[in-house]
Amino acid sequence: MQKKILLTSFDTWLSEQLSNSSDDLLLELAKMACLPHDLIFLRRLPVDVQLASSRVIAKINELKPDYVICCGMAASRTQLSIEVVARILSVQSTDISSLDCAESFWQTTLQTTVNVEQLVEGTEVEISYDCGKFVCESLYYSGLAHLKPY
Repeated sequence: MQKKILLTSFDTWLSEQLSNSSDDLLLELAKMACLPHDLIFLRRLPVDVQLASSRVIAKINELKPDYVICCGMAASRTQLSIEVVARILSVQSTDISSLDCAESFWQTTLQTTVNVEQLVEGTEVEISYDCGKFVCESLYYSGLAHLKPY
């Protein structure tokens, strides 16, 4: 039986960008007719945490996919990487005067349940433990939190 896989990509966010490599990747996958799975594309998500997260979560709820793969473009990277964890920083204190203190923030981390080492074995794909602090990581975190078993 075919697995249902939801794949997401982002729109561009800079005026000089002709395309987003995450979306380019999905376009190339769509051209491959021999893939043994049911691929569903949610392309060109807005580069906005709330909008992107709500669209992806709504699509997850609608489709109930077997897998979700969120693709993003890290401008500083030159090689495809697979992210293991997503982190968010949250304010621990409501005291505005203490917001510059490190103790006022705490970090929450979620990790994929996929065996990433096995997934990338024999490929040129890198494993990453830091997908940056842009919309990609926030979307990844939101998706993991939504899919996390209760």
